[in-house]
Amino acid sequence: MAFRERAAAGAGEPGVVGGVLAALRGPEGRADPYPLYERLRALGPAATGPDGTLIASGYRECSMLLRDPRLHKAPTDLLTAAGYPDWQERPAMGLVFASLVMLNPPAHTRLRRLVSSSFTARRVEGLRPAVEEIVAQACEQVAGESDFVATFAFPLPVTVIGELLGIPASDRPMFQSLARDWMALADVLTPHVVDRADAAASVIGAYLAELAAERRDHPGDDPISAMAAAMEGGDTLTADELVTMAALLLAAGFETTTGLLSNGLVALLAHPGQADRLRAEPALAVPAVEELLRYDSPVQILFGRSAPSDLMIAGLTLAAEQQVMTLIGAANRDPAVFSQPDKLILDRAQQAPLSFGGGIHYCLGAPLARLEARVAFPALLNRFPGLALAGEPVSREGITLRGHTSLPISAR
Repeated sequence: MAFRERAAAGAGEPGVVGGVLAALRGPEGRADPYPLYERLRALGPAATGPDGTLIASGYRECSMLLRDPRLHKAPTDLLTAAGYPDWQERPAMGLVFASLVMLNPPAHTRLRRLVSSSFTARRVEGLRPAVEEIVAQACEQVAGESDFVATFAFPLPVTVIGELLGIPASDRPMFQSLARDWMALADVLTPHVVDRADAAASVIGAYLAELAAERRDHPGDDPISAMAAAMEGGDTLTADELVTMAALLLAAGFETTTGLLSNGLVALLAHPGQADRLRAEPALAVPAVEELLRYDSPVQILFGRSAPSDLMIAGLTLAAEQQVMTLIGAANRDPAVFSQPDKLILDRAQQAPLSFGGGIHYCLGAPLARLEARVAFPALLNRFPGLALAGEPVSREGITLRGHTSLPISAR
């Protein structure tokens, strides 16, 4: 069925799409968005939002939309509509929305090529000994009663990406609060949040610019040194681009991983039989992480793409300049693709989840996030046989990223 036919079929239920989107932003949606996704799926694998946005919830549709190179990014349109026409003058927005994540080819192709070698499977696997040591130290921090987000899920990936980027160990702790304030704008764009994000981004940008200058004179085996060398080698990488890319790598290294760790732990504790399997079967870690990514994805929604002209993708008819929103969390529980989609099955052998996106904008930090989770979950479960929740989890705000701002646990 073509998109416009699907939209017409859903139009008989007034306010369903707008009501679901509003509910996703509220306490109900933050606590459990999956029943709301089911309400959208009843309209078909795609529907039209109140503002004309194409909203895809089917796995096939989301996958094809994410991978279609004809869709382009238009951050200026997006942020102007959100009330920030001056976004390029805001440090926090500049570091995110002028970066690789919001660029189109050929600029995207040029910059991605410069950093992709830093996140190859081989290079990331070389970090395993360091990750294992960092995880062991983090386990000691959560022993007894603690907040899992504050003591493990957030500092662990910040420390690991600091290792990869070559940020001195003594400087890494400061990025925990800075990165949290900066990336809060991924959830909320209120003046207070943006002001705090700007302050944090200014400090991050100044630090990375100074570090890049140092690496030009004293290079190491790290991505910042490689980018600094590219500036000297005629790769047309500017100083601003280097800082923006380094900041993006910092964000790519921790944002999704923090959500994966907190969401994954909640899921495992809610399914003790599956947690026991992971304790007993170390080889299960690889498929288990894929299933945890599918079951409760740290990235729930991807937006910012639009059709440059009239297009047909996955049987959906898009009008020129129509915005596209892909509901990753819904796609990962599509019953047309996953049997028993609402059940956690750690050795599930079905389609790969869409949690890291697809196509040219596939998440750079995906291999690193997977490695950290594959090391962390077995280590936590074996170190603490009595691991349990010790209070009510507090979900983060916003509908784009899913995770927790607080997760009280008892680790014994």
